[in-house]
Amino acid sequence: MDNVTPKIRSQIMTKVKSKNNKSTELKFILLLRANNIKGWRRSIKMIGNPDFAFPNKKLAIFIDGCFWHGHNCRNLKPRHNWSYWEDKIFKNRKRDMHVNKTLKKLGWNIIRIWECKLNKGKCIVHKIESYL
Repeated sequence: MDNVTPKIRSQIMTKVKSKNNKSTELKFILLLRANNIKGWRRSIKMIGNPDFAFPNKKLAIFIDGCFWHGHNCRNLKPRHNWSYWEDKIFKNRKRDMHVNKTLKKLGWNIIRIWECKLNKGKCIVHKIESYL
């Protein structure tokens, strides 16, 4: 049983930031800067709203939170209201597939990086550099 009311839980969850998240986006910025990778932009207005984009190379990068996008890297399943979260994660993954398909049709390359993989900096850097 949850220790807080559904209303309070909702208020807590709405405060989870999707921008400037320390465990994802800000960590990725440090990785890019440490490897002198330039030409990236943030907050580009386009389908899917990629976290980072290299417009001149038509490369979109998404940093996917393991919980929100259903990665099985560790036990991230909520103990309560599982049916709600299962549906939410399913819709997120379905939207991700649609965004990938649409961007590819427009000539963009897409890299999706799991939050838990951000520590594997060299592998990520090599992957990005292969598109630049």
